[in-house]
Amino acid sequence: MTDLRSDTRRDLAIAIHAAAVAGVDPRAETSRAVAARLDAAERPIWIIALGKASEGMAQAAVDAMGAQGFELEGGIVIPPETVDPPHARLIVAVGNHPVPGIGSREASDHLGRVAETIGGRGTVFVLLSGGATSLVAAPASGVSERDLVWMFEALLTSGADITSMNAIRKRYTRWGAGRLARALAPARVHCLIVSDVVGDDIPSIGSGPCAPEKHSAQDIAALIERDGLEPFVPRPLRELLHEGSTLDAPPREGDAAFERVDCTVILGNRNALDAAAAHARSHGIAPIKIVAEPLIDDATFTAQRLVDELVRFREAGLPDVRGADPRAVYSCMLWGGETTVRLGAGAPAAGGRCQELALAAADALRAEGERGEGISILAAGTDGRDGNTDAAGAVVDGETWDAVRNAGRDPADDLAGHRSHDALDAVGALLRTGLSGTNVGDVVIGIVERPTRQALTR
Repeated sequence: MTDLRSDTRRDLAIAIHAAAVAGVDPRAETSRAVAARLDAAERPIWIIALGKASEGMAQAAVDAMGAQGFELEGGIVIPPETVDPPHARLIVAVGNHPVPGIGSREASDHLGRVAETIGGRGTVFVLLSGGATSLVAAPASGVSERDLVWMFEALLTSGADITSMNAIRKRYTRWGAGRLARALAPARVHCLIVSDVVGDDIPSIGSGPCAPEKHSAQDIAALIERDGLEPFVPRPLRELLHEGSTLDAPPREGDAAFERVDCTVILGNRNALDAAAAHARSHGIAPIKIVAEPLIDDATFTAQRLVDELVRFREAGLPDVRGADPRAVYSCMLWGGETTVRLGAGAPAAGGRCQELALAAADALRAEGERGEGISILAAGTDGRDGNTDAAGAVVDGETWDAVRNAGRDPADDLAGHRSHDALDAVGALLRTGLSGTNVGDVVIGIVERPTRQALTR
């Protein structure tokens, strides 16, 4: 029989996730940021929008310019799917994600032609968001395209976090590590960023196309060795890190390319969590706890930790239940960040870090028995796509694990084999939202139902 309370927790979690995504719609912040910089803008004015939020950011920039009577000279938008040009003078070139393909290479070439047209003149608004690394990925001088694509695909299975991956990947790409800023100099460049990176590290977001490279080739070689990533970076690429290689060295701090460049993060993961908390609060959910520590570890390990925290959170509130406001039937914990999954040899049938965390959390909740009752967990990306699937993530509770087994699947085998998508899909636990047009990493939402008075006196 359907547990109506479980359905309510699921609905609440989904509504809170939707509010988190709505809270990081890039249009309003982009409009404000562009408008604030227009008075000092040198003409002509250009737009280069790269990433999953590129369409919304470009449209907001165009509208802000129009509202103040500024004319757009031209530019480019590089999104993950086909969109209408936000302006007649903007071209759209669709890249590939999460692994670069022919679309990425062609988008990179289009970007090169736009940079040549700009010719260092006027003001360029570079509107950057997560996903840009792959969408515009093409090999830097001296790099084989085959090796580059293989490395992108391999690193996604390595368990490396996004900061480490981008530190490596940008070294080998045409526009990463400040190379776009070098191509645009001496134009005035305002790089406005929607961050999907923990800590909002600007050189890591979208591989830092307008940020100085802070690592030497030796630093990258040491990173690869330290994290055991040699199997995921082809030998020819590792050899390009040695002295005397033909690899195009990216510009470092103090390079003239950055004299007229400023980079500003306008939205990040914390904005999503704040919007989620505000929505929960408006529905009488209390207490609400936003966990400051970002999620960065292995998805399965993290799932167990989050379930432990939720159980403690629930039990800590029990003495207050009898005197609580009757509207506060539910409480909530919120986390943000980006976990990792190490796949090893062989590609998974389908899955993603959020779905893997959710399936592992279902196991952990089941193992808690009565202590895990009344708890639901949603883990999902803000971009609408988790891993190589059509789902943003999933919502689970203590009954999900057994439901997967009753559906004819082995959830433990699915978790070990990184087939979280198929397992969760079998019981309707997936969250499918479609691409959101933004990207600030992942959110995890824990909904805790206060036990009834009868339950407390059992």
